[in-house]
Amino acid sequence: MKLQIEKAVYGGAGLAHEAAGKTVLVPFTLPGELIEVQLVEQKKTPDEASLLQVMTPSKDRVKPTCSHFGECGGCQYQHAEYPAQVKIKSSILQETLERAGLMALPNIESHIGPPWDYRNRMRLRIEELGGTPRVGYNRRGTNEFLAIHECPISAPILWRAAQSLLHVAAQTPSAARWLTNAVEVEFFTTGDEKKLQMTLFVRKDQPGLAAFCEHLKQVIPELAGAGTSLIKLTGPQRQVQKPHPLESWGTTGLSYRTADEDYWISRGGFFQVNRFLIDELVRIVAADRNGQLAWDLYAGVGLFSRTLAKKFRQVVAVEIAGTDLINSFKGTGKRAVEATTVDFLRHAVIQRERPQLIVVDPPRAGVGTEVCSLLARIAAPEIIYVSCDPVTLARDLKMLVDAGYKLEELHLVDLFPQTFHLETVVVLRK
Repeated sequence: MKLQIEKAVYGGAGLAHEAAGKTVLVPFTLPGELIEVQLVEQKKTPDEASLLQVMTPSKDRVKPTCSHFGECGGCQYQHAEYPAQVKIKSSILQETLERAGLMALPNIESHIGPPWDYRNRMRLRIEELGGTPRVGYNRRGTNEFLAIHECPISAPILWRAAQSLLHVAAQTPSAARWLTNAVEVEFFTTGDEKKLQMTLFVRKDQPGLAAFCEHLKQVIPELAGAGTSLIKLTGPQRQVQKPHPLESWGTTGLSYRTADEDYWISRGGFFQVNRFLIDELVRIVAADRNGQLAWDLYAGVGLFSRTLAKKFRQVVAVEIAGTDLINSFKGTGKRAVEATTVDFLRHAVIQRERPQLIVVDPPRAGVGTEVCSLLARIAAPEIIYVSCDPVTLARDLKMLVDAGYKLEELHLVDLFPQTFHLETVVVLRK
């Protein structure tokens, strides 16, 4: 059937309506395009369709940069010029918030960086094809392995490291045994690409990691440390049991310089992925604020806490897995707390503590009902909400607005170019 794409929706697809009025979602399309499609899934609502041809292309349509685009599950927007991608994300954010009942929104301010080579972390599957180890991702919409020979959104050193891994395995029998035993590999680099960490996720423990890494370091001298983690895949859906760290070589993490601070990131630890926009994210959240007391909840390694500590008399940073935070966030006016946000806030309500500023940067699930209720009871004059999911963000913001907060600023920080993912920073005030 022929369809006219009306708008883009969260997840990367374009939305259209068939003659009977039923909604159809079509990947790799852009607003305004006239397309021909074939329905592939009618059991769900809305229907899903595959794109057969673009009959009238959008002026924003471009040739994808990556040869794997469409097959690989990682990117959704490479067929759109980058300014159009940002405009699409802004529209999706606006509509998602309005659908949750949030009206009279402030204008969305977009913050962008280079749209390629931005990722500081890459995690690849390892499979043998024709007796030769290959690296790759999941084929789009499946758990099927897709071997790749490029990844333009990742920092160049990450793909170079993956190629070096395969090269060493081809030249050295002992290294080849490591790749035969490995299920996945993760590389993490500093923003300037001068240091690199590697984690191999293996089926079983085996000796000789140091010798293997020394071989690898000859061709990738930036390698500063590596480790192995035992991993088990269960069932056809590649469900991954929690990795168990095994052997280690070199340093156990990286010192990452950003926002005029050095952050120690342990191997496998979370850190923002866009090496070009971390400074801007910190500036939006923390640089222009000051006062007596600030809380940084879901603090991670203290990305925002460090800058806030220069402006506030006391900063409390809270993180459930806070080893790196506890070890580094020390000194006058700095307090690191290893706890869940809910437990910390419950205690704070009892103690009747009230900071001038609360920063929350939760995982994709958002903060949820109880945290919103506790934040409303504490009633800090200002809350900054950093979110990587507009749907859960909209849900939580509606609860905070109903509790007496007003949305003062909306920032779209495009940490994930070429993909449907978007980062939002919202400033709320009583």
